[in-house]
Amino acid sequence: MRKLVIIPTYNERENIAPMIRALFALPEPFDLLVVDDGSPDGTAALVRDAAGEHPGQLHLLERSGKMGLGSAYIAGFRWALERDYDWIFEMDADFSHNPADLVKLYRAAIDKEADVIIGSRYVSGVNVVNWPMSRLLMSWCASQYVRTVTRMPVCDATAGFVGYSRRVLQSIDLDAVRMRGYGFQIEMKYTAWRLGFRVREVSIVFVDRERGTSKMSSGIFSEAFWGVLGLPLRNIKRLTR
Repeated sequence: MRKLVIIPTYNERENIAPMIRALFALPEPFDLLVVDDGSPDGTAALVRDAAGEHPGQLHLLERSGKMGLGSAYIAGFRWALERDYDWIFEMDADFSHNPADLVKLYRAAIDKEADVIIGSRYVSGVNVVNWPMSRLLMSWCASQYVRTVTRMPVCDATAGFVGYSRRVLQSIDLDAVRMRGYGFQIEMKYTAWRLGFRVREVSIVFVDRERGTSKMSSGIFSEAFWGVLGLPLRNIKRLTR
């Protein structure tokens, strides 16, 4: 199984080098694609410097300007499909997702015969560290809202620590994915579920970033809130490839 981790970055200079080291120290082999949206702080340069130490494993996709989380992942998905990866994982650069949990997610995906595996903050209680109560409540209520509106049996619909099998991404019309902020995470899970793929959750502990700045904004939240209302009305078709 060829496994790729996609990490989108914008001004993650403080985190990207330690993340690269942590990922390539894992006992299970993963390749890494960093999708950088023109970070002015030199994030991409650090990735290029590290690429020489990991030939054929560490890759960089540079884009001009901040184009959004969803479009970064879609660009990464297309890159991965062109190179025949079997499993494609999403995660953040800031260590809120523990890179060691990648092994846990991958092995759970195989054991549970999952097509989509989610590193879930809420599948077994609330496993979030160092978030202010206001943000924690907003996140938890957002997942409950998604579950109520869509009927999708997922406890952490907004999770950004996710793995997709190749056949899931081949079956989704990536051109039809509309949400570009954090609503993208909801739309991708919902689309896979509606297409009949097996979506499973594994409990993880989410730790708020220690370095750098969060990219969350009111506009991102608004897009997700209103976008979810339209999901049950969507005509979702499986691509034939």
